[in-house]
Amino acid sequence: MDFNIKTAQPEKQRTNCLVLAVFEAGKLPESTAHIDKVSNGYISRILKLGDISGKLGQTVILHDVANVQAERILLVGCGKINELTADNYREAVTKIATTLNSLNIHEAICCVNELNIQECDISWKMRQAVIIFGCATYKFEQFKSKPAGPKESKAVLNKIIFIISNRRDAEKAEKAIEIGMAANKGLQITKDLANTPPNICNPTYLAKAAQKLTKTYKSVSVAILERQDLQTLKMGAFLSVTQGSAQPPKLITLEYRGAAKTQQPIVFVGKGITFDTGGNSLKPAANMIGMKYDMCGAASVLGIITFAAELGLPINIVGVIAAAENMPGGTASRPDDVVTTMSGITVEILNTDAEGRLVLCDALAYCERFKPKVVIDLATLTGACITALGSHHSGLFTNHQPLANDLLTAGLISGDKCWQLPITAEYQKQLESSCADIANIGGPEAGSITAACFLSRFTQKYHWAHLDIAGTACRYTGKDRKATGQPVPLLCEYLISNHSK
Repeated sequence: MDFNIKTAQPEKQRTNCLVLAVFEAGKLPESTAHIDKVSNGYISRILKLGDISGKLGQTVILHDVANVQAERILLVGCGKINELTADNYREAVTKIATTLNSLNIHEAICCVNELNIQECDISWKMRQAVIIFGCATYKFEQFKSKPAGPKESKAVLNKIIFIISNRRDAEKAEKAIEIGMAANKGLQITKDLANTPPNICNPTYLAKAAQKLTKTYKSVSVAILERQDLQTLKMGAFLSVTQGSAQPPKLITLEYRGAAKTQQPIVFVGKGITFDTGGNSLKPAANMIGMKYDMCGAASVLGIITFAAELGLPINIVGVIAAAENMPGGTASRPDDVVTTMSGITVEILNTDAEGRLVLCDALAYCERFKPKVVIDLATLTGACITALGSHHSGLFTNHQPLANDLLTAGLISGDKCWQLPITAEYQKQLESSCADIANIGGPEAGSITAACFLSRFTQKYHWAHLDIAGTACRYTGKDRKATGQPVPLLCEYLISNHSK
């Protein structure tokens, strides 16, 4: 989708649809009031008739409005004028995007970016709008057979123009569109990989997807470590997860270089379990549906690298993806096995379905060689996090509070929110083992916390944060089962806010 800006009078623009905001109690923003005036009070009459009250999310479509060149006008309710928040703005833009996408149009002009939201400037409003429109028009239909009949004649929405009344804001708006479109490219690769079925998207497929980035971006390089390499590195925990699968494991390292080699990189580590049966601790059949999404962390790493490379950010980023398939069988690891990690810590495996932390602990130890500024791992790690936070916040755990503060702030700005949970000594005790240094589970209580505590044992040489995205990265059940692309928006904002200058 193309996004552009204009500094022009909205009533003079020939377009399929002009989008205007209205508030409750008949309050009109500047552009809406202007259109109301040139149309001899037409919008005011519609409000008085009650066709739309201005309540948040309400819409009405107007045709043949006098003195307006647009074929139709879409009015969207934004609630009470003194209660317009960032979340309400996102909800209104989402409603606009879905409504426009359902119409037989290819272009629209939008004026809602003029709305005043406390502490949200034109750059924020434009970035949010571009990302929301991108998400609303995303489709994953690669594996649907083509219809036998003729194609539908319905036009496809492919262009949005934003009216900017203040020329001083035009440069900021242009830059914001560039950032939003880069985020959309990152989101698309993230969603496409996550939505791809597991008989196709296996560890080798992930490795090839990483290698494709090097053909698009000269600033990106990729290295792939095979099973023999993992054995040489003594990654016993990682290898234990792969024992039951015919699919070979891959440790995929991507390097984006946007700054001098001397600059410490930001490292993102992604859990890449391309399908999770639970191994010999086998999941119930119903719980396996959606387990293709257990590599959303890995897909997000590729999305973040894409975002940075698109913008040419002046930073260095390393992405580390631990890719494997967790299968049962005679060669698979068993409960009661003890393995030795790359760092030398021994682990008693009490549940082979707690496999994500086993691949991640070796990947996190591997990160030390990059001398990182910070390390952030992304993992659909625990069902316990879904129980605790649902689908609205990712779980955040850290050994460095300034990093947590940066991520929490980025979450609030982007709307891709996270919530910090503890990893204090009381929870660490739950990982005690009778025959190894630690166990890979800590019992039924505080499951997402003890999983993070496990990872923290391997991150003591650098600043680290763990994002448990089990509830936010995807929707597991029903007809709407899909990847959301989270936490890519959060991490894009983190990079822009903290590392782009």
